[in-house]
Amino acid sequence: MAAMDFALTEQQQWIRKEVAALARSFPPEYWLERDRTATYPWEFVRAFGQAGWLGMIVPEAYGGSGLGVTEAALMLHEICAAGAGTTGCSPVHFYCFPPMPVIKHGAEALKQKYLPRVASGEIVMSFGVTEPNAGTDTSRIQTFARRDGDRFVVNGRKVWNTNARQATHILLLARTEPRDAHPGKPFRGMTLFFTEFDRARITVQEIEKLGRAAVDSNEIFIDGLEVPAENVVGEVGQGFYHLLDSLNPERVFTGIEAVGIGRAALARAVDYARERVVFDRPIGKNQAIAHPLAAAWARLEAAEMMCLKAAWLFDQGQPCGAESNAAKFLAAEAGFEACDAALQTHGGYGYAKEFHVERLWREVRLYKIAPVSQQMVLNHLSEHVLGLPRSY
Repeated sequence: MAAMDFALTEQQQWIRKEVAALARSFPPEYWLERDRTATYPWEFVRAFGQAGWLGMIVPEAYGGSGLGVTEAALMLHEICAAGAGTTGCSPVHFYCFPPMPVIKHGAEALKQKYLPRVASGEIVMSFGVTEPNAGTDTSRIQTFARRDGDRFVVNGRKVWNTNARQATHILLLARTEPRDAHPGKPFRGMTLFFTEFDRARITVQEIEKLGRAAVDSNEIFIDGLEVPAENVVGEVGQGFYHLLDSLNPERVFTGIEAVGIGRAALARAVDYARERVVFDRPIGKNQAIAHPLAAAWARLEAAEMMCLKAAWLFDQGQPCGAESNAAKFLAAEAGFEACDAALQTHGGYGYAKEFHVERLWREVRLYKIAPVSQQMVLNHLSEHVLGLPRSY
């Protein structure tokens, strides 16, 4: 196994520089307006598509760059550090982890059909796993796909489905066998599909939420969706295990996004602390202001290193479940604390939308909940790293 090197390669440094330049060409006011009007950031997504960034993880044989989780993580960090927050990173994020099961397990015909359109940005993806009555216990999903000749007919519902109002396609997990069909193996009997988002068969109901108004979250109702058998990703009944290949990268991506959002808020707070004069002195002279910002910087640095370690392990083909979960846990805490310190530094103005930190504060809070809660991360680490008894 190669030794871990903390220095970015020349290519990785170039990625950071180029992505940062493109992301920062969209000013904070652009994101304020997208949030205010709940308008999808199409201009931003198309700019990244035209520059070739959306195909980051798609193999070169299918029109992508063929790069790794590390490079994709660097891209998402720079988008967030530019001030785009989840409003900007979420649409791009969906080109980075939902295609992974297709890349790793999809039949050649499936990859040939869809991956070039993913890389070009023509396909807009949605991710259908979570259900209202299952939550974190994915083994209890109830959406069912019944085999009917050369196709499957799907019925059920999903919740917290991002992008459903914009999506052209969906990565969908459904049961093809009852949960008790394989005693002691509750995750067997689920199948993963990558298929068109057929609005004649899928009803979308948007969820109003705390932040990221511009990028929709939804409950979807699936009624008789017909999916050709060739749209099965990997093996029938093994869908959950295929999906696992995208879960660790997703934790890395969400973690480093939280770091980037924290850095964007911290930068604004530092500028404000230098410039804001109260009692004839800049407020940054006061340790009650300076120390929380310095502590936030230290936590963000540590969290980023954990994210990059997990990404490196994944790209090296090494186990990274513990590191990916730890990265997401630490980064969610560090990102939120940085945004909270930034808002507090601004005082009353931190509550005002025109200073931008309140949006970052609202958006970064998501990462303590999704894609997995902090408590479930600790359950994972307690059991799988420390060897303590399973608690649930």
